[in-house]
Amino acid sequence: MTGALAGWRGHLRIHYRREGERTLALDHHEGPLRVLQPLYPEGPGICHNVVVHPPGGVVAGDELHIDLRLDAGTHALVTTPGATRFYRSEGATAQQRATLRLAEGARLEWLPMEAIAYSGCRADNAVVAHLAPGAEMMGWDLLALGLPAAGQPFAEGWYRQHLELPGVWLERGRVAADDLALLHSPLGWAGHPVLATAWFAAGSALVPARREALLDAARQAATAHALTATAGATAPQSAVVVLRVLAPGVEPAMALLAQARAAWRQVAWGLAAEAPRIWRT
Repeated sequence: MTGALAGWRGHLRIHYRREGERTLALDHHEGPLRVLQPLYPEGPGICHNVVVHPPGGVVAGDELHIDLRLDAGTHALVTTPGATRFYRSEGATAQQRATLRLAEGARLEWLPMEAIAYSGCRADNAVVAHLAPGAEMMGWDLLALGLPAAGQPFAEGWYRQHLELPGVWLERGRVAADDLALLHSPLGWAGHPVLATAWFAAGSALVPARREALLDAARQAATAHALTATAGATAPQSAVVVLRVLAPGVEPAMALLAQARAAWRQVAWGLAAEAPRIWRT
């Protein structure tokens, strides 16, 4: 931290490379970002990593950058130990950006826990994924506005969300506490404090039958869930399948995303629904 108003600067780089049957993770960090020791609960080919931010929250002026580079044939699963908390700001913007680069044949599961936008925050949160032909990923983004259960609603401030596959898919939106039409309209958030988005993406167009299978898997997960009335799946582009859900709280939304992820794992990659160990502690 360079000064009281400057905020933290954090940069974490993880390079995944293949050594025989093993996916190795080589990391370098600057500032308050770390990665825990890699785990291999599914065998040497799939590397599970947990990214941690010891300060515990993102505040005014903080700039956090996460860069992942996956070589050909690697498979990484990246998550966090808890929520990313964007706290109240008196002026400066809190920023977090994840840049994900996948070479041909690489697979990534980008599965962070929720982001919480505290009342009064001014925050930018971006995920940009570059996928080479033959690369595939699944990921999710879960945003919770305020802490309504604790009597702390999202009453002021704003949160800007950016999800992008360059040249393929772009979602960018600003959620402001005073935008009542967005937050309360049935065409917007309809009064829900949680919005969750999960996606499966490929570096080239998915074969139609495979794309439909992924869509069906997401829709079946949503139909069987208590949130079925506020969930839906679509394919906005030939290389992307998206599941979106509005929810009254984090837990039911996360449960639906986890079910969709398990189904996509089986449909796309023939893998069982191995949950990261930290989710079970």
